Amino acid sequence: MGFPDRIERTVELAAPPGKVWAALTTAEGLAAWFGEEAAIDLRPGGRAWMGWSDGSAVAMRVERIEEPRVFGFTWQLKGLPEGDPRRTYVEFTLEPSGAGTRLHVVETGFAQLPEDVYQEEYDAHVGGWAAELDELTGHLDAA
Repeated sequence: MGFPDRIERTVELAAPPGKVWAALTTAEGLAAWFGEEAAIDLRPGGRAWMGWSDGSAVAMRVERIEEPRVFGFTWQLKGLPEGDPRRTYVEFTLEPSGAGTRLHVVETGFAQLPEDVYQEEYDAHVGGWAAELDELTGHLDAA
């Protein structure tokens, strides 16, 4: 397919890597900035989910953990039917940057989507990452 397969964002955070790691890999951390509720079994193959007050939820699967530097998971896409096995892969890479952390986020797997789903999902995730990383920054700055 001829459309982009990945979204990449890098953000400089004032918080140290340990604090960022906790915000990404604990239920409390995820619920504070990404979802409103969350659960996570932090091990490769572990299940995780996030939920929102509107009743929506997303299932995730932990794929990669290299504490405290790399965390990756796959998750469902809203535009696909229930039970569809296609997922995108999200990977967070943390590196110390002065007293803070440089966080690099990459989401891949959009090229596997059917054309009628691709544009809406890709655009939603592009906008979503901008908003969610702003929320992460605000959460860490307030903590």
